[in-house]
This record gives sequence, C-alpha cells and structure tokens, in this order.
Amino acid sequence: MNKYKVCVYAICKNEAQFIERWVKSMQEADAIYVLDTGSTDDTVSKLKKLGVNVKTKIIDPWRFDVARNKSLALVPKDTDICVCTDLDEVFTPNWRAKVEEAWSKGADKLKYNYNWSFDDYGNPATTFYIGKIHKRKGYFWHHPVHEVLNVLPNEKELLVDNITLNHYPDRTKSRSSYLPLLELSVKENPDDDRNMHYLGREYMYYKKWQKCIDTLIKHLNLPTAKWDAERCASMRYIARSYLNLKRPKEAEMWFNLAIKEASYLRESYVELAKLYCDEQKYEEAYNLLTKAFLIKTKPHIYINEAFAWNDFIYELMAIVTYNLKLYPESLENILKAISLNPNNPRLKNNYEIINKKLNHEE
Repeated sequence: MNKYKVCVYAICKNEAQFIERWVKSMQEADAIYVLDTGSTDDTVSKLKKLGVNVKTKIIDPWRFDVARNKSLALVPKDTDICVCTDLDEVFTPNWRAKVEEAWSKGADKLKYNYNWSFDDYGNPATTFYIGKIHKRKGYFWHHPVHEVLNVLPNEKELLVDNITLNHYPDRTKSRSSYLPLLELSVKENPDDDRNMHYLGREYMYYKKWQKCIDTLIKHLNLPTAKWDAERCASMRYIARSYLNLKRPKEAEMWFNLAIKEASYLRESYVELAKLYCDEQKYEEAYNLLTKAFLIKTKPHIYINEAFAWNDFIYELMAIVTYNLKLYPESLENILKAISLNPNNPRLKNNYEIINKKLNHEE
C-alpha cells in the first residue's frame, strides 16, 4: 500500500504525439494534472480519454513560471508529493516506489538523474541532476523562462541516484520565445547570475556574437557568479564568439582562461585544441588533448558537451597525431572514433588514409 499521495503536474501545448508514452510513464502516480495553454491539435481530447485531469488556460503574455504555477494550482492541497514533468519526458519504470522510499527520510524536494539528450545510438549525451519533485506546500515557480522552484528556509533536498527522467524532445519545435523571455528575466532580476549566463548563451545560439560577449562578461562580473563550471562555460562561449568575429587571439585567451577556471572539465581543452589544430599548431593541440584524456570522469552537470566525450575528441586526436607522424597512435584514435560512430563515412575515409600511411611507413 502506498504511504503518500503522489500527483504529477505539467503544462502543454500541441503535444499530441507524446501523450500516450507520457501518460503510460506517469500513471504510477495517484493522479495527473495538465494545464493546456492553447492546443489546436487533439492534445486535450487525448489526455482526457486517458483519464488525465485537464484545464485549458491561455497565458498572455506568455511566461513559463506563470504557466507552471497555474498547473501546480490544479494539484489538490492534500497531495504529499508533487512531480513536475513535461510531456516529452519519460521516467524509467518503478519511479514512484523509489520516490516514496526517499521521501520517508523527511525530504522537501528530490534531485534525480536527468538525461537531457542522447546520441545517435541512444546513449545519454548530456546528463545532470534535476529537482522537480517537491512537497505541495510552500513551493512556487519563478523566472519567465528557465524557471526554477523557490528554495524553502532550511530546505531538505535529497539526491536520489536510482530515479531517472529521460528527455525525448521534438527538435523541430521553435524556441523563439526564449530570447525575449530571457531578456525580460534579466531585466526583472539583473543580479541573477544564472539567467545572465543563459541570456549570453542564447545570444550565441542566435549568432549575436558581440551581445554574447558583452552579456557573458557581465555574468562573470556578478558577485554571485561563483560556480566555476558555469563561469568556464561563459568563457568558452566568449571564445567561440571571438572566433566567429575572426579574432582568434582573443578566442585563444578566453579558452585558456576557461581551462584555468575549471581544469577538471574536458570541454575547454578540446575546443582550444581544435583551434590549434586549425592553425596547424599540432604540438600544442596534442598536449591539450592529452590533458583532456586524463580526465576520466564526466561530471553530472548540464555544462557537459558531447564533443568532449564522443567520437569527435578521438577523431581530433587522430588528425593531430597523423600530422605529428605518430601514425600508430593516430590509427588507435580513429578506430576508437569509429567504434563510437561506426556509420560515419568521413571517419572510415580517415581510417583508410591513416592505415595506408602506416603500412607505407612500415
């Protein structure tokens, strides 16, 4: 018999394609509540047919925090555990029992594994902890976008490693609302380092290189911007922007600053190595990649990027060692890259080139 009343809540709009999979995953809960924000497909009818409690409300002007709070308001007050998810997310089975087990230790909120993205072979690419399971009383969402729950005084947040939420988004879905909402968020809270970082990153996505640089320098100068991994990412994005502005010296400087800021992360080493490889500075690139490979553990944070851990880093090392005439090492790395991405014709072509050179040398 279940000890606690558990309810799932969510917001949605035009997500009919995900409904059956999502409801099947969430039905371990006692009830599911969804705030539909104006679907024009059959999202609402599908949800209702599957027994989901649905209410429609147009949020104008649109803000994610307002929508989340209205969806949370649908959850009964006597609920013990609230579980916030999106319709493109799926829990691994038996999540409810694990939530209840953790909750018995007196938690206010739980953090758990979140696989935000997967590679072409279904392996987790970007993985970090997320905390959207919480008690009913006292919590609310804030920020127009990249919304987060408030922190309670003396909050007890537990980390649960045996619960995993997987994210399978529709990559064709527009994120055009993010930039104006992030600009609004920073306007409302100019001292919030998290959203200043996100705004700078969003400018990078939009190829607004100078705005990216200016915003992320503001992020780095905020007194609250203390997390070294996020600071490191800001420095890398500044470096990328300078590269796109055809200013490689500034890019090199910022990549080096990023390495110094968080030397335990692979990404900065790899990006600077790629810059040096493009400039035919192969010794420098080799030294950086060697240091990157010494980092064996991928931290459980959202800052991780696939290129530092997938076939890219091995292909880059294969190219660098080939140009240094270290052909056996080059062959070893290209074979590793192929093992991670076996259907890539470029990798196979590189293998042929390296193998022929190695055989010729022998």
